[in-house]
Amino acid sequence: MDEHDLSWVRTEMTLAQAAPRSEVGLAAWARKNLFASPLDSALTILAALALAWALPQILNWLFFSAVWSGADRTACLTTEQGGQLPVGWSGACWPFVSGRFGQFMFGRYPLDERWRVILTGIIFVALLVPLLTPRAPFKRLNAILFFAIFPFVAFVLLLGGYFGLPYVETPLWGGLMVTLVISYVGIVVSLPLGILLALGRRSKMPAVKLLSVIFIEAIRGVPLVTVLFMASFMLPLFVPPGITFDKLLRALIGVALFASAYMAEVVRGGLQAIPRGQYEGADSLGLSYLQKTRLIILPQAIKLVIPGIVNTFIGLFKDTTLVLIISMFDLLGVVKQNISGDPTWATPQTAKTGYVFAAAVFWMFCFGMSRYSMYMERRLDTGHKR
Repeated sequence: MDEHDLSWVRTEMTLAQAAPRSEVGLAAWARKNLFASPLDSALTILAALALAWALPQILNWLFFSAVWSGADRTACLTTEQGGQLPVGWSGACWPFVSGRFGQFMFGRYPLDERWRVILTGIIFVALLVPLLTPRAPFKRLNAILFFAIFPFVAFVLLLGGYFGLPYVETPLWGGLMVTLVISYVGIVVSLPLGILLALGRRSKMPAVKLLSVIFIEAIRGVPLVTVLFMASFMLPLFVPPGITFDKLLRALIGVALFASAYMAEVVRGGLQAIPRGQYEGADSLGLSYLQKTRLIILPQAIKLVIPGIVNTFIGLFKDTTLVLIISMFDLLGVVKQNISGDPTWATPQTAKTGYVFAAAVFWMFCFGMSRYSMYMERRLDTGHKR
């Protein structure tokens, strides 16, 4: 063939070949992720054996051997204990949860007024869902309603005393309602306050920097239990005589200040991760400090520390259980109160069932926040896209 003859050149692209069977499918995934090395194989086998031993027992206790209906403790007692279940029975006592579900959600909030709590929850969800949906319209209006208007609406609905609504004192509040109230206030207050503290700690003004450092280090140097005690018992000492603070308000102040100190350090980490060229570029454009911070620095810094911010939110949500030490009953506190102080449901399985229910509720909220955080990370991860 003549070396200048190009008649052999292909004129059509070949069809795509299917991937080798060894590289696709469940077997390939297992080989790459579970049996890639001898150590991976050993760990996989050990994990499978542990699941094979524990999972049937867990499922049996939660579902298969559990009691699902009953009016009192006798539904979850064996014949030796005065009930009708076989000797040696062990399972969840779900009638305890269904019988005390209202208290777990609302505490001692009056039955006739619980519609106010439900309405507040509906408004909360109706404002939160579009706020978290990236393509939902009217974001600015939605944010104003959620962060500025909703707190006052919730205050009027939950506390009452206005527009003909009966007054419900906060000692009657409890359950998941208190958990969500403290978490919402803590999150809404700690993020902006933490940003201000982080900016203050990096400020070039000595007085602002010193005050920010003192606040952050003083709050982070003590446990939340101490902060709650101080907010509950020492805060009234610093106000003029005749002025009283509601116990729930004291807890809200303590939790918000505690979370803001940790949030400040998370945001400061993001600020320090921004290349100096971003600051110099903003200065070269003639932007003021506020414009540079609001338009250039903070959007990038907050995007970098989304995992840390959500981690702080999750920790705050779980730390609400500590308000029990100042005689406030959140979800876990109400569950514990019913377990230890309600003879109607005193059985060997009541405590386990109540704590499992509380753990499941906390897990659902924390897992939801974690998954949304991962979603936002993927959506905002534009720095390395080609």
